[in-house]
Amino acid sequence: MQYDVAAIIQGYAQGYFLMANDDDEDLGWYTSRQRALIPLDERFRYPRSLQRVLNQNRFSIAVNRDFSAVVDGCANRETTWISEELQEIYHVLYHAGYAYSFETWQGDKLAGGVLGLVIGGAFIGESMFYRIPEGSKVAMVKLVQHLRERNFLLFDAQMNNPHLERFGAYVITQKEYKKLLTKALGRNCSLK
Repeated sequence: MQYDVAAIIQGYAQGYFLMANDDDEDLGWYTSRQRALIPLDERFRYPRSLQRVLNQNRFSIAVNRDFSAVVDGCANRETTWISEELQEIYHVLYHAGYAYSFETWQGDKLAGGVLGLVIGGAFIGESMFYRIPEGSKVAMVKLVQHLRERNFLLFDAQMNNPHLERFGAYVITQKEYKKLLTKALGRNCSLK
């Protein structure tokens, strides 16, 4: 199937995101009156227990070392919004230079990762997963450091949940989000 990469990126650039309904796998564009962001400033935090894990340097970090495995890991849930078609789209966006996997590794084993899209200075987080305990949490902390170093303005987590709140995630209105997104799109940032 052919996908219009420019149209997909334009949808995300306007504040929408793709999601499949778990029941029928129909893919659609969604937006939300409120958007969850992971702070890239001093509001970012994480559990103290995670600091011990970080100090032990048990995980190494990679970008796009195994993109397919991260997509599979993110989609491999009892209920998922990542249909087969959406997985295909992520791969098309990956080959076009927009989709990325930010990964943690323990030796030669993929420990966890965050799947997202990069448009300008915005990192739009699509999903995360882990295979080894703490793998995705370490990926989150290291990704925030990485985004800061590369001058990103926005880390969009789309929808808030208690897990993300442990990292300082907060919610803004759609209007505030669009203003911030427009500003972020004006930056030329790279994840690699």
